[in-house]
Amino acid sequence: MSVELAKIENKQARIVVLGLGYVGLPVACLFAQAGFRVSGVRRSLDKVALINRGVSPIEGDEPGLAELLRQVVATGYLVATTDYKVCRDADVVLIAVETPVDPGTKKPEYQALRGALSDLGQHLSRGTLVIIESTIAPGTMERLVKPLLEQASGLRANDEFYLANCPERVMPGKLLANIRGCDRVVGGMTPEAARLAVALYKHLVQGALDSVDCLTAELVKTMENAYRDVQIAFANEMALLCEDLGADVWEVRELVNKSPYRAMHLPGAGVGGHCIPKDPWLLIANTGDTFAPRLIPAARAVNNAMPFHIVDLALRALQAAGVQESNARVAVLGYAYLENSDDTRNSPSQVAVERMHQLGIDVVIHDPWVPEHKGDVWHCVSGCDAAVFMVKHQDYCSLDLYRLRVALRTPILIDGRYIFSSDQAEAVGLRYSAVGQGTKL
Repeated sequence: MSVELAKIENKQARIVVLGLGYVGLPVACLFAQAGFRVSGVRRSLDKVALINRGVSPIEGDEPGLAELLRQVVATGYLVATTDYKVCRDADVVLIAVETPVDPGTKKPEYQALRGALSDLGQHLSRGTLVIIESTIAPGTMERLVKPLLEQASGLRANDEFYLANCPERVMPGKLLANIRGCDRVVGGMTPEAARLAVALYKHLVQGALDSVDCLTAELVKTMENAYRDVQIAFANEMALLCEDLGADVWEVRELVNKSPYRAMHLPGAGVGGHCIPKDPWLLIANTGDTFAPRLIPAARAVNNAMPFHIVDLALRALQAAGVQESNARVAVLGYAYLENSDDTRNSPSQVAVERMHQLGIDVVIHDPWVPEHKGDVWHCVSGCDAAVFMVKHQDYCSLDLYRLRVALRTPILIDGRYIFSSDQAEAVGLRYSAVGQGTKL
């Protein structure tokens, strides 16, 4: 047994987490709770100060995270800093930074990853295990991570330091539960690197830890999110089909899923978040000339179009009610990309709001979880010509539809997440339109 493995198994290894966002912060907290001394690095002084006071900068509904953060900060097992010098004494460094794609080219934008690797390289010590948790395009470990770290540090990967990748499998609202409960794929540049990484994650992960090479791990993560994107695109296209034919996609979906081995996804107002809108592009980013992807770009196009479809539903309803676009005032309810979350990354609501502004519509926004859009929902909808529900926040599911009808200037409800039924809306005099059900006027 190597010294490094013994330190990991005995929780004597010093851990540094680069990036304290939706992935890095809960990971750092859980390793600290497990008994490791953890330093977290984040570039924002304000967020570092918050964390060191035991206050979570993540404001969504994250069961257990705020309490866990207070606990591990109070015990001194987790300390946040902006200084990369803490990496000098690290036995393990985890990198969990954003890896977006360029909106135009759809190619990876690795500014944060390159910055983290360059800064780490200046303080990397021999024998350190470096693990990339960020989602990256297949081939990135070999083509970017390894050479950049070697160049910045002057050390040789697989000889003077270990290199692995263990892509996260988390979603807002379930961060701690996902880290503990989900199976993980652990990619190692060498079998020894994979063995060390598996030993480390055994302190957190209750699911299976599958040891593979780095390329396989990169493929698994990007492919699983591309799979989900394609499945959602199918559901959305079927919703549009049902609208065109005058059917109810929600009834059709329920009956389709009664057939064995069918699991049709939920259609809706669009796909957001940090992962699904960009991971399919990461999957195909480094493909060669002999492969021309068709399904993945088509699925992305379908899902990207859904916020525009919501706006079209609203326009049809406004026109049928005799309301001109230039005179319309619309309430957009829900600005996060996911229910009961404050995460607005790639939110379909952003796209819908921008489109409405282009059309000259006056838009007011409400979201009970996003700080800049909190407030009284009834004040928001008062005097509006339509209420457009973009997110199925728990707060919205119990709204009094009669009170909504009274508050609106024009009684229009556009349901992008099937929160309500047409019977519920029409019973109180609301004009109702929903994804997959056409426009009922």
